[in-house]
Amino acid sequence: MSILEMKVPSPGESITEVEIATWLVQDGDYVEKDQPIAEVDSDKATLELPAEQSGVITLKAEEGEVVQVGQVVCLIDMDAAKPAGGAAEAPKEEPKAEVKKEEPAPVKAEAPKVETYAAQTPSPAAKKILDEKGIAPSQVTGSGRDGRITKDDAVTASVPAMGSAPAGGSRSQSTTKLSVLRRKIAARLVSVKNETAMLTTFNEVDMSEIFRIRKQYKEEFAAKHGIGLGFMSFFTKAVTRALKLYPDVNASIDGDFKVNYDFADISIAVSGPKGLMVPVLRNAENMTLRGVEANIKDLAIKVRDGKISVDEMTGGTFTITNGGTFGSMMSTPIINPPQSAILGMHNILQRPMAIDGQVVIRPMMYVALSYDHRIIDGKESVGFLVAVKEAIDNPVEFLMDGDERKALEL
Repeated sequence: MSILEMKVPSPGESITEVEIATWLVQDGDYVEKDQPIAEVDSDKATLELPAEQSGVITLKAEEGEVVQVGQVVCLIDMDAAKPAGGAAEAPKEEPKAEVKKEEPAPVKAEAPKVETYAAQTPSPAAKKILDEKGIAPSQVTGSGRDGRITKDDAVTASVPAMGSAPAGGSRSQSTTKLSVLRRKIAARLVSVKNETAMLTTFNEVDMSEIFRIRKQYKEEFAAKHGIGLGFMSFFTKAVTRALKLYPDVNASIDGDFKVNYDFADISIAVSGPKGLMVPVLRNAENMTLRGVEANIKDLAIKVRDGKISVDEMTGGTFTITNGGTFGSMMSTPIINPPQSAILGMHNILQRPMAIDGQVVIRPMMYVALSYDHRIIDGKESVGFLVAVKEAIDNPVEFLMDGDERKALEL
C-alpha cells in the first residue's frame, strides 16, 4: 500500500504555523491530484491546500486546530481505485433482521386549554396602579380568578431592576474562536496604537469633476477595456503624485533609521469572506488609470475567491481604505505597519458649498490621513492631504495632463 503523508507547506517567510480553517473534503473521500482539500489561515492570508496525489484521504487534523509548518495533516492512499460514483466505497454492512415494533396504543388527545378573557387583564384599580408604576400587565402574574390581576397584585408588583432582562427575553450567547488571521490582525492593531505616535488630519474633496468624467466616458471606457471606471484609480494616482511631493509620507521606521522608498507600492483595502485584506499594487506610480482599475479588479477577485497569495499581500509602502462603501462619513483609519501613513476615503454626500460667492450643491467627500508623527511632521501630513485634494478637485489638470481621452487610453 502506497501512503502519501501530506505536510503543511510554508505559506511564506517567517510563517511557522497555520490553522485548519475548513476541510473541503471528508474523511474517506476519494480526491483528485491538485483538488483543493482544505482552507488554511496564516497570520497574513487564507490559502487553499491542494491534494498532492489522487487517492482516498484520511484526515489527521481537526478544523480549528493550529498546526506547524511541516506537520502531517492528512494521508492519501494512492493505491485506492477511484470508485464509479466518484466517492470511496464504504464497507458493506450485513443486512439486519427486521424487528417488528408494536404500535403504541392511541392516546386520547386532550382539548386545548383556552385562556379566558380575564387572564392577564387587570381590574380597573389594578390597572391604575400599574400605569402609575409604569409596569405592563404582561409583567405581572395575576392571582385572581382565571389569572386576573387584582389590586393586591398591582400593589406588590415591582419595576424590574435596571439592566435586568425583560420577561421572556433571550439570554443566549455563543463563543467562537478567532481565526489565526483575525488574532494576528488584532495584535497588529493594538501594537500600532501602542508603538506609534498616530495622529489624523482631515480635509474634504469635491467629486464633481470625477463624476463628470465617469458619466461622460464610463460606457466607452468599459467597452474598450472591459473594466469599469471607478473612484479608486483617481485616488491611487492622486496618492502616488502626492507621495512624490512629500516623500516622508512614503517611508517607514527601522529601529533608529528612517527608510524612504523611491517607488509607491499601494496597499488597497478589500473586503473579502475572511475579512479585510490589503493586496498591493506594485509600482502604482507607473500605472495608468486603466492599469490601476485592471489590477484592482484582478486582486479583488482573488480575495473574493480565496486565491490571494501572501506575496500579493505584503510589502506595501502606503495604504488606501474606502470606508465609504459601507456608509462611513468620517473615521480615523489605523496605520498598516510597518507603513507610516494611510488614507481613508468616505461616503459622498450632496452638500451646499460656497463657490465664487454663490451657494451651490456639490458631491463632497471627507478624507482622512492617519500618520506616524515620529517621522511625519504636521507640515508634511497636511501638505500631502492638500495635494490629494487638489488632484481630486482638478483631475484633468493634475492627473490627466489636460487630455482626458489620452489619459483614459480611448
